[in-house]
Amino acid sequence: MASAAEQLAANMNFGAFAKATELHKRIWFTLIALVVYRIGTYIPIPGINPDVFQETFRQQTQGILGMVNMFSGGAVERMAIFALNVMPYISASIIVQLMGSVYPPWEKLRKEGGEAGRKQLNQYTRYLTVALALFQSAGIAFSLQAQPGVVDVPGPVFIVSTIVALTGGTMFLMWLGEQITARGVGNGVSLIIFAGIVAALPISVWNLLQQAQVGAISAIVPFALALMAVVVVGAIVFMERSQRRLLVQYPKRQVGNRMTGGESSFLPLKINTAGVIPPIFASSLLLLPATAAGFMKPETMPAWAQWLPEVTRQLQHGQPLFMVVYGALIIFFCFFYTSIVFNPEDTAENLRKYGGFLPGIRPGKRTAEYLDYVLSRLTVIGAGYITAVCLVPELLVGFSGAPNAARALGGTSILIVVSVTMDTVAQIQSHLLAHQYEGLIKKSKLRGGRR
Repeated sequence: MASAAEQLAANMNFGAFAKATELHKRIWFTLIALVVYRIGTYIPIPGINPDVFQETFRQQTQGILGMVNMFSGGAVERMAIFALNVMPYISASIIVQLMGSVYPPWEKLRKEGGEAGRKQLNQYTRYLTVALALFQSAGIAFSLQAQPGVVDVPGPVFIVSTIVALTGGTMFLMWLGEQITARGVGNGVSLIIFAGIVAALPISVWNLLQQAQVGAISAIVPFALALMAVVVVGAIVFMERSQRRLLVQYPKRQVGNRMTGGESSFLPLKINTAGVIPPIFASSLLLLPATAAGFMKPETMPAWAQWLPEVTRQLQHGQPLFMVVYGALIIFFCFFYTSIVFNPEDTAENLRKYGGFLPGIRPGKRTAEYLDYVLSRLTVIGAGYITAVCLVPELLVGFSGAPNAARALGGTSILIVVSVTMDTVAQIQSHLLAHQYEGLIKKSKLRGGRR
């Protein structure tokens, strides 16, 4: 027999959506915030010659700049104030989560600090975001100044103004993402990245069709990319909704004159527990060599840093080294992030505390070992699936001759878009479900008052 929640979910329709006024406000707030973000991607930083920079960008679009431009929705191509996007914030979040697992004071805040500890860690994340944004914006400023003709008036004023503009843009997007999460629908940072990818998609498709029309690429390439995108979307939806459900039993116990318990439930373990974090953080780590190289001019580069330009060249899309390092980083962060978000020992302790147990598995240590055993094997499948999805565009870069379209229609972009869409839709359904519960409670109170 279906539960009350399942019955309510089955009865949700457009009528229920029309009555959820609070949900309407959240959706409108989210849309307006994303429009503000898109406007910011068209505001250029001061002191840039746009024509010269456009030519310079076209020459380097197959490298690191093209990848960052995809996530920022074209902000890098226009060298806008949002060119860094939320990548420093994502990197800072992962670093703080890593330190929360290995640094005892932060680990204590994460486990025992409760809401106050979470707020303190969030504050550390903001401080680290500022530091990373300053570092990356300084690298961009020095790199731009090193390009002949790109900067109208080179000098300290341009360096400082560029650092302030790019760092301020990142901090504003971090604040905007937090506001979307609190007052809108969905995860704000994920929606900002989602909006950037979706905004760049029509232009990439149009450029791909034009290249096929003039014979720059084979006419089969657009159809192959479209077919690949459909297959990848289906695979992502299937894998993201897949889970291993472990049966949890609760023994019967007598409370007063009543016998309670004896029920069973399921502990769902997702195949991809890490979500879209591994490819995003792997991409941001691959930006570090290019950022470091931006601080130094080739002719004045010290001997110990002579390897940076060659490494940066090898870490471009379609290069074998990039694919190997990218795949290895994705696999590493799949296991690492899964170990952070799901602790088998804590889960086993919570089950034991509330009297639950897995049939055939002793509570406590043996349950934790079994959960770790199952989760490790699920993560192997999830890491293989994410790696395969993300490396598909890299192969297309090498064989299709259309790197920008292959990147925009590739696995990483589709993975982020599909995952964020599914998460946002799930949150909308949760708000509708809560609204229906509130309606039922009000009706029951009215009936009770009439009696």
